[in-house]
Amino acid sequence: MRISATLRRRLLFAAFGIVLLLAFGWVASKSGPFAPVKVTVTRVVTGVVAPALFGIGTVEARRAYLIGPTVAGRVRRVLVDVGETVQAGQLLAEMDPVDLDARMRSAAAAAERANSGVDTALAQVRDAKSRLELAGGEARRYEDLGRKGYVSPSVVEAKLQQRASAQAQMDAAEGAVASALQDRSRLEAERSAALEQRSNIRLLAPADGVVTARDAEPGSTVVAGQAVLKLMDPGSLWIKLRLDQGRSAGLRVGLPADIRLRSRPGVSIAGKVARVEPASDSVTEERIAQVSFDALPQSLSTGEMAEVTLRLPALRDVLLIPNAALRQRGAGKGVWLHDNGQLRFAPVITGAEGLDGNVQLVEGLKAGDELIIYSERDLKGGDRIKVLASLLGKAR
Repeated sequence: MRISATLRRRLLFAAFGIVLLLAFGWVASKSGPFAPVKVTVTRVVTGVVAPALFGIGTVEARRAYLIGPTVAGRVRRVLVDVGETVQAGQLLAEMDPVDLDARMRSAAAAAERANSGVDTALAQVRDAKSRLELAGGEARRYEDLGRKGYVSPSVVEAKLQQRASAQAQMDAAEGAVASALQDRSRLEAERSAALEQRSNIRLLAPADGVVTARDAEPGSTVVAGQAVLKLMDPGSLWIKLRLDQGRSAGLRVGLPADIRLRSRPGVSIAGKVARVEPASDSVTEERIAQVSFDALPQSLSTGEMAEVTLRLPALRDVLLIPNAALRQRGAGKGVWLHDNGQLRFAPVITGAEGLDGNVQLVEGLKAGDELIIYSERDLKGGDRIKVLASLLGKAR
């Protein structure tokens, strides 16, 4: 039986459609949305993890000083410049005294006048004391004569009145002495205050150091407490280090530090944690520590950035997994476990983390378990997977 040309064409088109459908299905199963997810795997192993903390810090001076006047005034002269080394007690700058010298002379004159007033009051006390003694003696004699009837009572009363008057004069003189002494103390205090203000216009170095800033020039006016010069102790440089709060477990004083300054990135400088600040930064969620140098580098400047790695004691014979295998799910974390050809999510609890990417496994898996490290897309339960040695390589 001969097949007509029309039927033959139909059969050819049908065969071609079937082949095309099979090819599409094969492509979809290999590289389309229905293809297995390409992954790389590893196993839980037992080993050593060397935990470390890493943070960025800036070089600062532990001992820095702001040199300025205690009262508002005008800068008269500045004797040092930025970068100069100064000694403790050295004159760095001087403020204009304005009317302080005149006030000191006035205070000195007032103090001298107060001394004269005290001398006068003491002389009055001596005079009143002699008058009181004389009036007291006469009063006693006349009282004796009055009892014997040699003088009238009115004469005795007059002598008693004279003694009372002398006593009142004595009390007044003693009060004048106390008042003069108080005036002298007040004026001496004012004189001392003027002397102190006069000495405060001389800005002296509180310690040996280096001038780091010159914030005012001669002729400029500054307020009380404003810095004219800034000084630091170059031997007190350390690093103010900031660490992520979530990765700061184990931070303590004395931890060894590996410091790499921005100016010399290839040089490792030894140091240690000198202080852990009791207050953290709640805005950036960072803990703050101060790291000192074992040997202070040459030509170190404040404000320079530094990368600091703090070494914690190593943990031996612990379960280890790569940090890249961890996945966050809600408030917890876990890994995708490849178990007998099945894919399932296993929650885990981790501990210390090393800079090599290994993380201590505290709970959730056992040694030898196979888990997913990388995948070409996010995984979900029930996905088919294809294990590769590398996502760019061939199937394992």
